[in-house]
Amino acid sequence: MTDWKTRCARRKQSQLDSIPREWLIEAPPANQMNVMQIPRDSALLSIRELEITETVDVEVILQKLASTEWSSVEVTTAFYKRAIIAQQLTNCLTEIFVEKALQRAKELDDILQATGKVSGPLHGLPISLKDQFTMKGLETIMGYVGWIGRYADSDCVLVEILYECGAVPFVRTNVPQTLMWGETYNHVFGRTVNPYNRYLTAGGSSGGEGALLAIKGSPLGVGTDIGGSLRIPSAFCGLYTLRPSYERLPYCGAVNALEGQESISSVLGPMANSMSGVKVFTKAIIDAKPWLKDPLAIRKDWSDKEYGLVYHGGGKRLCFGIMWDNGVVRPHPPLHRAMLITKRALEAAGHIVLDWEPHRHLEIYKNSETIFVADGGEDYRVSCELSGEPLIQSMLPDEGAHETALEEPYVKRLVGPPYHRNTYELWNLHKEKRELRKSHLDHWEATISRTGTGRPIDAIISPAVAYAAVPHGLNTDSFYTTLCNAMDYATSVFPVTFVDATLDHRHPPHEFYNHEDEAIYNLYNSGLFDGCPVGLQLIGRTQEEEAVIAMTEIVDRALRRFEKFHA
Repeated sequence: MTDWKTRCARRKQSQLDSIPREWLIEAPPANQMNVMQIPRDSALLSIRELEITETVDVEVILQKLASTEWSSVEVTTAFYKRAIIAQQLTNCLTEIFVEKALQRAKELDDILQATGKVSGPLHGLPISLKDQFTMKGLETIMGYVGWIGRYADSDCVLVEILYECGAVPFVRTNVPQTLMWGETYNHVFGRTVNPYNRYLTAGGSSGGEGALLAIKGSPLGVGTDIGGSLRIPSAFCGLYTLRPSYERLPYCGAVNALEGQESISSVLGPMANSMSGVKVFTKAIIDAKPWLKDPLAIRKDWSDKEYGLVYHGGGKRLCFGIMWDNGVVRPHPPLHRAMLITKRALEAAGHIVLDWEPHRHLEIYKNSETIFVADGGEDYRVSCELSGEPLIQSMLPDEGAHETALEEPYVKRLVGPPYHRNTYELWNLHKEKRELRKSHLDHWEATISRTGTGRPIDAIISPAVAYAAVPHGLNTDSFYTTLCNAMDYATSVFPVTFVDATLDHRHPPHEFYNHEDEAIYNLYNSGLFDGCPVGLQLIGRTQEEEAVIAMTEIVDRALRRFEKFHA
């Protein structure tokens, strides 16, 4: 039997061989950390291709495709070339299938020319997919050596619907082994880095999507989220995303880790450089009636009434609660500044902003993380044993790792040593989670006494992560995001600002909540993070995707207006 390292080397070489030679660029110096400008400076992209790929409003791209001002072939080619540049700079891709994608794009162009009609709401749009969404005839490796050579004999439901909507799936993107990491590294394809600073992580587990979209190698991507895997890379890479509630969007047929664990379901969602991309994707998929293809998908049409914020005063005078600190890890100074900016922008736009009071956070954190490891790691072991590859225990690089004082993440102490829990123990965890959800709902409803609007707080604003992108191996905390997975709150992420070393000075020491909080405080160095994106999340209620999208648009407009007048 071929050893696992040889299998990895062969598969990586096969990936390299799939790249058109004429799309290779000269590699930047290893010490060049920020590579965001290289697509523009490389001379590989024409002026028209730069115009196409730097159009971040997905609705504009779709309008130009529908009017035939741009063809799907030229749009797909432009983004493919930029995606290949992104791959050479950040190692963000897994599957590269140029010929298949361009053939699909040409078919759509031919249909539009022959009929004068688009093939659906996403006509001609190239879309990147996380390496979980199976496509007929392609491998889906999902970060495991033992999955090399696993070719799909059918499309997953999401891909079926994307084809029906007229989209062009064109690349698949990198993930970590097991998926259950806030960073992106596996033995097959290697490590994905952040294009804003390659010394730092792009996040995970949808980190390949994060890096690709940040460098504008895709107009719209699809990732997944069980504990923050859409929101962490979006925050680290300056993107917009939506973590929908359980089963609002169709997951059927996609591969996954921890399959069968249904208490905290993984969900799929869009990632983009604009909120228009988030809305266009979500509405298109829901309008396709996914419940007719996925038995778990909720039968709920897109609601223009909810998008119009009918349950939130029509959006005229919203009340937001800001979670300055979750009581587990205190955010770094740039996150605090981003929340201050957002508070001032919303107040300037006529909205109300109150302090959010955390509720039973440690209990929620312990419960959710215990559910994730209830099998004692059996799921990971089974997949690793297929090839003999070792289970990755740390995301720290073998060489050149950033110094850290954190020997063990706080969550491991909170949960305790892993062991395979019996059925009754698991049922009790599920029972506890239901009680915690009810308690948190009551806590939220009680805020009606403070808002002055006659409604409870409309949405919560908080960090998605306690810090901007960190050095590889140091993204250890995920509770700001996991809270929403456990409570099943529809949640978005939106960019606010960038780390500024002249503004974001270290705060005085506080009384640390735990040893990880202290380590994260000591990690902060504004010079290390300078120039990195800073994003926040907007937390809404369960199955409230339309309202979360609308409220995020309101926050985003308020921020841009505030930025314009307070530059």
